[in-house]
Amino acid sequence: MPRRAHIDKRIEPVDAVYRNEVVGKIINRLMKNGKKSTAERVIYDALRIIEEREKKDPVSVLEQAVKNVVPLLEVKARRVGGATYQVPVEVRQDRGFSLGIRWMLKSSQARTGKSMAEKFAAEITDAAKGQGASIKKREDTHKMAEANRAFAHYRW
Repeated sequence: MPRRAHIDKRIEPVDAVYRNEVVGKIINRLMKNGKKSTAERVIYDALRIIEEREKKDPVSVLEQAVKNVVPLLEVKARRVGGATYQVPVEVRQDRGFSLGIRWMLKSSQARTGKSMAEKFAAEITDAAKGQGASIKKREDTHKMAEANRAFAHYRW
């Protein structure tokens, strides 16, 4: 990381079907071993399943789910005088978005179900309604930050 120069954020990819940045980021996050077409198929199938079940625009449901999962606070370990404290810090917007997507994908992979598309569709609908494993992860993160609020003065 250079000390003087400002690092420009790279332009985020949009997906081919919905022309949406959120969908493009999720496709790239799900992709393994460079198999983008497989990741696209899984995401598009999940969005199609959401559209059939919910009778709503699947991209708006997905954006609502991601917005519900994004954390506002997290804890970071800070070493002060030989002791390590869990210090609550606010989450930057891009990091929160990244964490939310990561939690949604991980919790959908942990679900029992038939295909990844069905599991991801179920996780999206649960997160949009404010329930599910990824929402629980967010609430646990907030509880941890709240419990360690006494160490907030170590933040720098």
